[in-house]
Parts: sequence; C-alpha cells; structure tokens
Amino acid sequence: MKLKPICLTLALAFGALNAPLSVSAADAKVATKATAKVSPAVNYTSVEGITEYRLANGMRVLLAPDASKPTTTVNVTYLVGSRHESYGETGMAHLLEHLLFKGTKTSGNLMDQLSKRGMQFNGTTFYDRTNYYETFPASEDNLQWALSMEADRMINSKIARSDLDTEFSVVRNEMEIGENNPFRVLWKQLAAVSFDWHNYGNNTIGARADVEGVKIENLQGFYRKFYQPDNAVLMVAGKFDTEKTLAYIEKTFGVIAKPTRQLEKTWTREQARDGVREVTVRRVTDQQMAAVLYPTAPGSHADAAALAALGDILGSAPNGRLHKQLVETKQAVGVGNIVFQLAEPGYSMYLTMLSKDQSVDTAKKTLIETVEGLSANPVTEAELKRAKTNLLNELEKTINDPQRLCVSMSESIALGDWRLFFLQRDRVEALSLADINRVAKNYFKADNRSFGQFIPVAAPDRAEIPDVPDVAKLVDGYKGRAKVAAGETFDATPANIDKRTEKFNLANGAKVALLSKKTRGETVSGRLSLHLGNETSLFGQKVPADLAADMLMRGSSQFTRAELDTKLGELKAKLNVSGSGQNVTVSFDTVRANLPALLDVLREVLRAPSFATNEFELLIKENLSALESARSEPQSVVSEAMKAKKNAPYKKGDIRYSSTIDESIAEYSATKLDAVKDFYKNFYGASNAELSLVGDFDVASVKAKLATVIGDWKSASPFTRIPTLAIPAESASVKLETPDKANAIYMAELPFELNDRAPEYPALLVADNVLGGGIKSRLFGRIRQKEGISYGVGSFVSVPALDKTATFAISAMFAPQNLERLQNAIKEELAVFVKDGITAAELADAKQALAQTYALRRAQDPALAGALRNQLYLGRSMAFDAELDAKIAALTLDQVNAAIRQFVKPEQIAHYYAGDFAGAAKKAAAK
Repeated sequence: MKLKPICLTLALAFGALNAPLSVSAADAKVATKATAKVSPAVNYTSVEGITEYRLANGMRVLLAPDASKPTTTVNVTYLVGSRHESYGETGMAHLLEHLLFKGTKTSGNLMDQLSKRGMQFNGTTFYDRTNYYETFPASEDNLQWALSMEADRMINSKIARSDLDTEFSVVRNEMEIGENNPFRVLWKQLAAVSFDWHNYGNNTIGARADVEGVKIENLQGFYRKFYQPDNAVLMVAGKFDTEKTLAYIEKTFGVIAKPTRQLEKTWTREQARDGVREVTVRRVTDQQMAAVLYPTAPGSHADAAALAALGDILGSAPNGRLHKQLVETKQAVGVGNIVFQLAEPGYSMYLTMLSKDQSVDTAKKTLIETVEGLSANPVTEAELKRAKTNLLNELEKTINDPQRLCVSMSESIALGDWRLFFLQRDRVEALSLADINRVAKNYFKADNRSFGQFIPVAAPDRAEIPDVPDVAKLVDGYKGRAKVAAGETFDATPANIDKRTEKFNLANGAKVALLSKKTRGETVSGRLSLHLGNETSLFGQKVPADLAADMLMRGSSQFTRAELDTKLGELKAKLNVSGSGQNVTVSFDTVRANLPALLDVLREVLRAPSFATNEFELLIKENLSALESARSEPQSVVSEAMKAKKNAPYKKGDIRYSSTIDESIAEYSATKLDAVKDFYKNFYGASNAELSLVGDFDVASVKAKLATVIGDWKSASPFTRIPTLAIPAESASVKLETPDKANAIYMAELPFELNDRAPEYPALLVADNVLGGGIKSRLFGRIRQKEGISYGVGSFVSVPALDKTATFAISAMFAPQNLERLQNAIKEELAVFVKDGITAAELADAKQALAQTYALRRAQDPALAGALRNQLYLGRSMAFDAELDAKIAALTLDQVNAAIRQFVKPEQIAHYYAGDFAGAAKKAAAK
C-alpha cells in the first residue's frame, strides 16, 4: 500500500503534529524584502547529473537538466511540516500550504494563474516538509514565470484573515473525507497510541478545533519563520538551459535577504517501549482491518534500507509472506505495508483487510506471527533478491522521470540531504541476509508492537532505536555514479508525432503503431486493446468477462502468480490487464534491453493462462469483499441510485447493463471457474486489436516479435462494436442517507446527444473548463475558494467519438450540514452560467489552459501510447488533435455561449446527494 502526504489533490494522508516550537507574530527578525545586491550561486557538488548550487542567503538549488523531456518541473521544498507545530496549532503547516495558493498582493490567486497556464501543480504537507511543484511544457517564458511566482510567494504571500475564514472549512472537508476511509481512521488512531510525546503520533491535517480556531497572527508568524530561503531547497528538472536558468534563479531568489533568526532543532524523542499497546476503532462500515505498528530508525540511518526491503518481503502481493499466510489461506482479502522513512525515528506498519465474515482474531494472530516470526523463520536469499529488485526498479524509474525525480527529492531533502536518495539505493544494493535478519530481530518484537494490551513483564525486551545520524558527515564527499544517459530532444507536436509514427497491420488484422525515439533511461511504454464478441454472444457474460481478464495476471503455463511478479521485477517492467464489456486493456512499461523478454511474457500471459482454482477462489473473495465494503459509502450509494436511469435501455444480462451491488454479489457468487475458462476459449484473440509502443526500441526486431506475440493469434469469435444507447434527460433531486459518514457526496448528470466530431464540441470543452473543469473555474472559485464548502468540486463533459451519448456532470464533496449552502451555490452558478455565458477573459484563459494541458499530455510517453492506440481503433491520426487545437484557438465568445445555451439545461439536470443528513440535523438541533 502506497500512501501520499496531505495535499491539494484528493489523496489524503495522516501524519504528525505538535513539536516543541511555538510561533507567534513576534517571532522574528526575519527578512521580507529583497536585498539590493544579486549574489552569484556557488557550485557546491554534483551527483549523477544533478548539481547543487548554494546562494548567499542560504538557499540550496538543484538543477537536473534532461533535454529529452519536452517538459520542465519546478519544485520547492520547505523543511517544515507537522513535526514543527506546537500545542493548539496542529494542522498549521497544512493550512499554510493551502493559503500559499491564495497569492500575494500583486499575483492574484495562484490556482487561477497556474490553471490558466495549463500547468500540472500541487502542494503537499507531511511530517518533516512541505513542497510545491508545477510541471509545464518546456519554454523560457513558463520557467521564468514559475520561478518568479515561487520566489514571490516565499516571502510575500498574503496569509489573510479573509482567506483563512473560507479555507479552514475546505480543510475541514478534507478531514471528513479521511474520516470516511476505514484505513485512514485506523492509521490515525494507531499512530496516536504508539507515540507518547512526539508529533509523529499526530495527524498532519490537524485537530478540527485547532484548524478552526487558529489565530491569523500565529499563522503569519509561522510563515515568516519557516518560509525563508535558508529553509528551502529549489529543484528544476527536465528541459531547460542551465546557464539561463541559474542566472534567473539568482535574479529572483538570490536577491532575497538571508533571515537573521535562528531555527531551533526539534528535540523530542520517545523512550524505549515497555510493552504491547492496543487500540480499537468502532465505526459503521462493512470492512474489517487489523494492523501492527513498530517504531523504527530514522530514514537516514543505515537500517532504513533493510526496513524498506522487509516491507516488500512481508507486505507485497503476491510474493510477500503476509499475502501467502493471510490471503492465500483465506483469512483475509488483502494486505499492505507502509515503511515511514522520516527525519527522526519513525515506524513501519503492516495491515490486512478482511471481509465481514472473516475472523479478526485469527488474522491478528497470523499477522503478528508472520511479522515477528522472522527471527525463527529468517528471510531467504530469494526473498531478499526479489525485494532488492523491486526497490531498485522503483528507484530507477524515478531517476528516469524528471518530474517524478524532482518531486521525490522532497523526501530525501526532508531526511537531511538530497544525496540520501542515491545513498539509499547504494545501501539497498549492498543489503545482506545478515543485515535484514538483524534489523527484523531488533524492531519486530512484541514489546515494540502497537496492537495488543499492556502486559507487565519482569525483563522487558526493548528495541534499540538509534538516534539521527550526522547527515552532513554521511554525505560529505559522496559522488554517486555516472548520470543516467539522456534521450533525444523530441518535438511533441501532433505533426511530428505523426511523422515519427509507423502504422501497419499484422497478419491477423491487428493494428500497430510504433513511435521509436531515444528516451532517458531507455524507457518504453506499450498499450494494447483486444475487442471481443457482439451484443448477442456477450449476453449474460459480463461477470465471466471481468473475471477472465483479471485471471490473466494470476498465473500461466510457465508462471505462477508469484513467479510472474518476480519475473516482471527482474525485467524492470510493469504489466497490467483489465477487462470491461467488450474490451480487454493491457498496459506495459519497461526498458529497451528487456522489451523482447517482456513481449514474450505478454504472449504467455495472454495466450496461456492457467486459471488456477486457488487464485480464482481468492479473486471471487476479493470481489465480494469490495462489493460489501461499498454498501455504506456515499459515493457508491449515489452510483447505485443512478443505475436505474442508466440501465433503462437495456435488459438485465446485456453487457451494457450495470448490476446493483446485490445483483453483483449474487452473480459473482454463482459464477464458476469453468464459465470463465469457456469465456476465454470462446472470445479471446487478437484479430480485432490495437497495439502501440512509444519509447526506446528497435523497430525491426519489435515487428518480428509482434508477429508471434499477437500477429498469429486469431479471435475465437467475430467482433461487432456494441453501441451505447442514449438516455433522455430527466430532472431529479434525490437525497440518500448514509449514517455515520462525516463526508457527503454530490453528483449531477445531464445526458445529451453529441459526439466529438460535432462542431459544438470544442466550444463545450472551453465552457466546461470555465464552469468547473479546472482549478481556475467558477465552481471551484465559488464553492471551494470563496465559501469553503467543499474540498473538491468540479464539472466535466464527456463526449464520445462513436456514439452520440454525451454527458455533462458536476460532483462535489461536502459536510452534510452544508447541503443547503451547496445546493444554493450550484443553482446560482448554473443560472448565471446559462444566462450570461462566459467572458472574453475567461475564454482566453480557457484556451491557454487547454492548449498547455494537451501539449503536456502529448509529452508524456504512457499517455501518448494510449492516444496512439485509441487512434488506431478510431481510424484517426494526430491530425485530429491538431485540428481540435486549432478549433479551440479560433473559438469566438458567441460560439461558446451559444453552445452553453444549447446544451446546458439546469431544469433537466438530475441531482443526487448522499450523506448523514439526519445526523447533521440532529447535531444542529442539539446546539
């Protein structure tokens, strides 16, 4: 299980709080003005293509140029997180992250500005750091704007009371989203019971009372204290001119004065544990969980590499010990692990998910015995090799992707120095069985465990938690290895993509598109679609079709599921297969040298599945557990309510029919393995397929290989595309109760007849971007930014290529007590949108945002591979994209407003709300 820090996307995470630092408006002899003199940046050190420079004001600058990527990423990491907060001010670091998007006195709202430029951006907060990044098509103008913006908000952000008044309720909604997630609730409680004093035991998003009651003066003081150049690391990665960029950094950041205040180190440390701790959480849900947590070493300590490897050995699926002991024995439906590598002593956590009919007591016993049984049953050479392969593959993928590398460096910076990223890789490579088993024996023991009860003992068996190493000494003189070879400078315009792409058909009719180019790290991405059956032959086959696709990755004639996972790790590859209706979709990624072997594995997976009985039984159990756990979730409840309308044109059994949860449970429970085997035998083949490859590969050898991978595989039955039927628009307002759910969901839909060849399509894209399709949109500005009702709100327009079954939709998350406010805001914004249309300024901003967004998408190889595959199916080329770009650029205000009036009919929209509205009313009445 991979977790993300608290951030502006919908990926919630809980972290730490309450450090011994107190911040107020009086803090500070901190500079908030620029100096008159520009000091040159000093070259400090270089490791593997990344060069560190240091400015006179204490700021560190990392430059990682890569001309092969047509994008640039700017990331600023501040060494402040929830670890640095004081009593009564939990959540301050995260709240401040939100407010830094509100802008400065001269910039205006930064979310609007970033969205206007079509940049991918975010801000995240965690225990030890806060970071802000933006990725954009490489250009000198974009880069200079991003650097100027980051320098401006470093010292000139408003941090205004008016912004705080609306934003705190947005953060509160973010809390409520987390409160709906069983795992996040358990994680928060388990961390709290595991730490007596340290802020790592607290929740990064903060306590509700602290967030709602924070003093603006304290928040401003916190900002002035920590948002300074000597507490920040700037990184620029991707395509840019090093000399010009460094000069502009000196001009923007170098003129900021060095602050005179001194930052204190946090000093709280936990004592050695004296025994088992336990916590129980009781909530309304259909999912059960069990977890164990063990305090461990800081992320900069040598033990961190072994702890990361143990996370893979124990917690991965399908090869991890916990999967084998819990999932394969049907004691649980899933397992996971989180290894926190933090600046100060952190923790490792292992968890298991259970269906409602599985025993928590039995799973708990197995969970503990498996983790703490490593002393009696040590790690094997094969397990260590597999873990090292998986960890090193992930590190290599990060190194090969400038955006991912740039943002990932925030974590190493938070540990003490960015070079720890490479040092950790070296430590992983050097791991021995002695290292792994020593570390497991020290940390994974009963008296260092959270998940039990206090038991007095005569001689406590305490884990020795090492102190934080001297990171400066650790990395002093470290040079790393030769930097990764960069790829070619590729022009990601539609015309050049078409020029460089070769398209042809294989012997069986399968369509292929190959775009070969030199890439950083010699990476290559592939996408494949298989199309099956027709309306008659697929009737009653929806569940067997779904299960057949899922079973492909669970074993073949050559590989068990575990062996397949190991093989993919060895090939530095990812391979995923999924099925929906008539389509089977395959995605794969690897490096040039391993592509032929991966294509052999792909052939094996697709054409020789084993359909093992034990894996089928596990798959059924997982599906049933997921369905049961969805029953009480607001989003699922809304989806269930919307199915009746969407199913109206179809009979039950039609491949387009969407079963209810109860129907799905009955269907999955009744489906036998023989039915899945029969489906595969009767439908699978590649006569109706499209495959695309983008990246570093030899075209001639790939052509020869594809002839035997899919080119000689004929489909077992004819394929005829099944159209999606139109449904009429119908006004509705449906309120659904979901007791004990802190967060509510709103969804609205308006169907209409249109496809993407219609002349109105470009205008609707622009209209949607203005209303709710981007951060700089009316719905986001009103409901999130101005009123603080929702953490996430937006609209989207879905217009298909082949059927005239378009949909306009709106969605939002909100607290149940804010239902009426949300309804009024949506109603008012829609009324103004239809009556007055959009403005000339909004049109210009939307055009720019869409142009940048599409350019960025074409610059990313996995997305481009997917686009080329879809074009093969539709009989299109990148010329369609170029024409769409041109049509959007040429749009007039009258065209967009006419499209809004023609298609957006507020009186025909169906609105659905799910939440604990009765509980909210009861609480309001009690006040």
